[in-house]
Amino acid sequence: MDKPIRQDQETPLKGVRTNIVQSIRAFRVNDLQEAAQGLGHHFLYANLSKAQSKQDVLDLIAGQFTLPSHFGKNFDALYDCMTDPLHKSGPQPGFIVVLEQIPANSKFDKEAREQLLDIFRDTADYWGDRKVPFRCFYSFSVARAATPGSEKQLETTPELDADGVEMVTEEGEKMPTDKLVDVSPLALRMSSPFNAGYWLAAA
Repeated sequence: MDKPIRQDQETPLKGVRTNIVQSIRAFRVNDLQEAAQGLGHHFLYANLSKAQSKQDVLDLIAGQFTLPSHFGKNFDALYDCMTDPLHKSGPQPGFIVVLEQIPANSKFDKEAREQLLDIFRDTADYWGDRKVPFRCFYSFSVARAATPGSEKQLETTPELDADGVEMVTEEGEKMPTDKLVDVSPLALRMSSPFNAGYWLAAA
């Protein structure tokens, strides 16, 4: 019975390399979450729409990924948390990671965004060397200031989320709002490789 389910759930990832970091583009978060469940992979999701700075980004990732309390809140520590300790804790089935609405502003500029994505690229390479799938999907959010009466206003109103942030992909393409999901905190805790203690507490 498992085999057909795994094949069906893997369909959204058909043609996607097992170890890659790429723009979310046409993928829906719900489909990626279901694919992770069908494959038995960890699903790590972080919505960064509230972040403005590097520290905000790290804080939100730490909280939503349920990283250990000793996490050092820097990029190197983020890489460390997602690699050696997990590898040493036992066999890992695979990972599907979603980073939604990575900030794109003066406090978190292009260089900072590339540094963040490089951490996940290095992590994908780490797990690739160990034959463990690690796929990371991401989108950028770009704040567009409202300027009523301005002659420079856009001719068409951009698609904004509840916080007035326009959803775009890496290439500046508008993201359909049906990608926005309220991923269950319980489901994330249950799928997080960093939260082994959750099972003991729930028992």
